[in-house]
Amino acid sequence: MRRMVWVAMVLVWGWSGVAKAQSGKVAVVGDVAVEQMVERHVELNQRVQTIPGYRVQIASFSGANSKANAFALRERFSEEWGQVGVYIVFDEPNFKVKVGDFRTRLEAFAFLQQIKGEYKGYIVRDGINPEPPEQVEYAPDDEASGDE
Repeated sequence: MRRMVWVAMVLVWGWSGVAKAQSGKVAVVGDVAVEQMVERHVELNQRVQTIPGYRVQIASFSGANSKANAFALRERFSEEWGQVGVYIVFDEPNFKVKVGDFRTRLEAFAFLQQIKGEYKGYIVRDGINPEPPEQVEYAPDDEASGDE
């Protein structure tokens, strides 16, 4: 028991001495390559224009002719549902065909109900393309009616 008290006293005394000895400035020296990688990461993230949302995956092809099958399905779907975005994702070894840009799972489910007779699919979480902001046109009278 005495030894434990002595060790505790030495540790407390030692830590207080260390704390006093460590006052000063800290200089961080890093590799330039790390800084360049961080800058590149920030640049790539600024280019990403997607937001979290949902899509309906209508097919996944693998094997021979999988790419051709995916592109053929994309064309066929685009002819029928022209206003809905169609995306082909290569997730080795599969070519996945996903459709839509839905903000909520409920919107994706409603669309899945519309196409389920012709396409089998299921809802997946994905980065979606947000709708472009609406362009508001102002009449000349609107511009003049400001605070005077």
